[in-house]
Amino acid sequence: MEALKRDDFDVRIAGNGIDFRTKEQGGSTMSWVVLPKGANLTPALKGLEGDLCQCPHWGYVLKGHVRMHTSNGAKDYRAGEAFYWAPGHAPEALEDSEYIDVSPTDELEEVIAHVTRG
Repeated sequence: MEALKRDDFDVRIAGNGIDFRTKEQGGSTMSWVVLPKGANLTPALKGLEGDLCQCPHWGYVLKGHVRMHTSNGAKDYRAGEAFYWAPGHAPEALEDSEYIDVSPTDELEEVIAHVTRG
């Protein structure tokens, strides 16, 4: 067992106020994500199936207000809420936001590779 702090995670995506860090353990990856108000990841996901993230995530919103766009509409998540985001979503920060999630490593790595290809 291990307790982790944000600085224990590897920085994977950074810039424009976005700070996306990961830590792989046992076939799953924990992500610690900071998004500034107004950040919308939809454009970065273009080219993936449905132009949406296809990796599932289980997590908890630490701070802020995140809107998750899906092909079936949008749903909002606020600080203090646990979540499951099924494949087929794109996040937008309606406030400065921070959340932690857990995802299957292989699926998450495909999304990160796509986003960082630019």
